[in-house]
Amino acid sequence: MKVLLTNDDGIEAEGLQALRIALAAMPDVELVTIAPDGNRSAFARKITTHKPLWIEEVPFDDGSVGYATEGTPVDCVRFATLRLVEGFYPELIVSGINHGANLGDDVTYSGTVAAALEGVLLGIPAIAASQQSTSREMDFRWGRHFKFDAGAEFVARLAQHVGHTPLPPGTLINVNVPGDAPTGVEITRLGKRIYRDELRLQEQGEAGRRRFSIYGEDHGFKDEAGTDLAALAAGRIAVTPLHFDLTYEPGIEALGARDLSQLLGADAPQQP
Repeated sequence: MKVLLTNDDGIEAEGLQALRIALAAMPDVELVTIAPDGNRSAFARKITTHKPLWIEEVPFDDGSVGYATEGTPVDCVRFATLRLVEGFYPELIVSGINHGANLGDDVTYSGTVAAALEGVLLGIPAIAASQQSTSREMDFRWGRHFKFDAGAEFVARLAQHVGHTPLPPGTLINVNVPGDAPTGVEITRLGKRIYRDELRLQEQGEAGRRRFSIYGEDHGFKDEAGTDLAALAAGRIAVTPLHFDLTYEPGIEALGARDLSQLLGADAPQQP
């Protein structure tokens, strides 16, 4: 199985390196690592369209090499699928392990999840993996200390499992690992964040120029059974299937009952 490993924390990130070693140890895995050359956290689905991208080989301690790019996590997936590495086209995308959790509403901001999502859009199954620090924070902020061993082993085995038992089309798996030894694994849905953002004036300059912070800290969540947030808070690995189709099906019928064509004006051609 040909596996692309990427992330949004950068090619030298401890979480990526732990997962790289665990994946490389799996039988029948051909691993290629393409990752940003520095931190690209919260880049979501950003892509680079207006300039060429540098890429360079990076040697690893075990004698293998990876590829670092000035691009985004999504760019990394594009490099792989456009055959940067001769003879290699990924059969599975693995993104992570992210330093800090990606839970609930936060997944829409995550570069880790975005890389996996790009794989799904290209018809390639994908896994996004994130982990709390040992301080057990419940959001995307970085802690200072991480223990990636258990999470890396779980994700590597999950990758092998997905290779043998394919996911439903258009589906990625979002994995969040607790900061301490996991007490179990739970299949979950996305939970609901409680953000505590506020506008704070930090500095005032000349001619009315002002500098603000707009994001708060200590985000909360609705503690609802069956959600990724609740599972992680209880010390379990949260495994959440995600897909890209954001269409709200009942909304099609509701909007279809309205004659929106009349909003075009009297001179617009009428539908039969």
